[in-house]
Amino acid sequence: MSEPWQISTDVLVIGGGPAACWAAVHARETGADVVLVDKGYCGTSGATAPSGTGVWYVAPEATARANAKASREALGGHLADHYWMDRVLDQTYSNMNRLAVEGRYPFPVDPVTGEQLRTGVQGPEYMRRMRAWVKRLGVQILDHSPALELLVDADGVVRGAAGYQRQADRDYRVAAGAVVLASGGCAFLSRALGTNVDTGDGALMAAEVGARFSGMEFSNAYAIVPKGSTITKTAYYGYATFFHEDGRVLEGAGSTKGRSVIARTLLSEKVFAQLDRADATVQEQMRLGQPNFFLQFDRRGIDPFTDRFEVDLLAEGTVRGTGGIDIVDDDCATTVPGLYAAGDAATRERICGGFTGGGSHNSAWAMSSGSWAGRGAAEFALRERPADHAALRGTGQAGLRPEATESVTAEEAVAAAQAELIPFEKNYLRHGERIEPALAALDELWDRTVQGLDGGTGEGRVRARQAAAITAVGRLMYRSTLARTETRGMSKRADHPGLDPAQHHHILSGGLGTVWTGTSEAANTTVAVAR
Repeated sequence: MSEPWQISTDVLVIGGGPAACWAAVHARETGADVVLVDKGYCGTSGATAPSGTGVWYVAPEATARANAKASREALGGHLADHYWMDRVLDQTYSNMNRLAVEGRYPFPVDPVTGEQLRTGVQGPEYMRRMRAWVKRLGVQILDHSPALELLVDADGVVRGAAGYQRQADRDYRVAAGAVVLASGGCAFLSRALGTNVDTGDGALMAAEVGARFSGMEFSNAYAIVPKGSTITKTAYYGYATFFHEDGRVLEGAGSTKGRSVIARTLLSEKVFAQLDRADATVQEQMRLGQPNFFLQFDRRGIDPFTDRFEVDLLAEGTVRGTGGIDIVDDDCATTVPGLYAAGDAATRERICGGFTGGGSHNSAWAMSSGSWAGRGAAEFALRERPADHAALRGTGQAGLRPEATESVTAEEAVAAAQAELIPFEKNYLRHGERIEPALAALDELWDRTVQGLDGGTGEGRVRARQAAAITAVGRLMYRSTLARTETRGMSKRADHPGLDPAQHHHILSGGLGTVWTGTSEAANTTVAVAR
């Protein structure tokens, strides 16, 4: 490859979903020059773009806010923080109102009151409007430009990133005053809708500069899908009855623990569903709310309200889980100076504890954390001297700078990692006797990737880094899972089925060669980041 194309900016945003776009908006409004790099095409890539999603939008009324905060506290193992929930509810309310006016989003109107209904968005239109808004503000968007590694200065401050531009077939380097990682979570290339760009790249880059993680044990989300499909809309299955292969009703599958029942049953037989609990009004609302959910049925000649269809579970990892890069102040700064995290890349424990679902809290967290991270990164960058390209070094290793000549391909590494992370008998129906050997296999795989995973040039390095990232995320997940010897939130341990009051804390983790774990008190908002 020729010498990389180089540019400089105040704030670099890595990602192209809602968290990244809101970060770009607020960084720009704070007075910073902003460059946004996306692995795909900003506005169409990621889990939000192809989906309809609810938003945790609650009017500032005391009772409504109290009920909203209480709704998932028990499910999350009482690890959420009311201070952060209040902040997110306030910021989301403001952002959704701004989306209607400045973002020009066409919210539907209540025919009775004439008021706009702002409790949800259609992903394609939402992200189209966000891209247009970001561009109007003067943000430079680099599409199809995956970031491959972070750049740091001599003091270890994160000051940019290097990557590859697919369409131009060239490397690039962006020197920046600060970086926002809004690159999404990790779904292990499970093919869940919109998640093929969500391979944990941000987590890998953050780990390489020494960032701390939190709640990685809460990263075992699985979604119900029609067999062979990629379209996840688990909320709709609240209207379903589930059946054994022989036609008997599968008891317990429609409860709050229903996916565990389905997962256990799928180990030995097929499972079928029928959305027979939705009346005519609900059916119409469902079709309007998520049209692409029904395309898969229409094309197969299935009426999901009257016909039974086979179902499966797809891993969604940290995209629907709550674990991620730890944040240590109100600006979503990480433990590494110059680095900020938002959306699925960051831990969502502050508002969800150890449990989350589809949209709602996730959507609210993306726009809120993105707003704070963008503003915080801009303020940090504007206090700093401009970054000097010559003084910056890349921090990437696995997939970029192998230590030896031993060879492992990206395809081999991905397949090996998926074998330990996707089967729900390992990652969902958790037991120490299954987690420990899975972790040992991932540790061995990591050593192999560091030694011999070489992506070469261009697109090969993108695939290699994805493989390394999936492996790194898996090791953080399972090490954290073994450190929580109880059942709390999403992390249910068959060998530790009870809730242990002595473990009412967050599991912290980090590291690459050796993954470490620790704990911090729940509802801790006093930790400060070194500047």
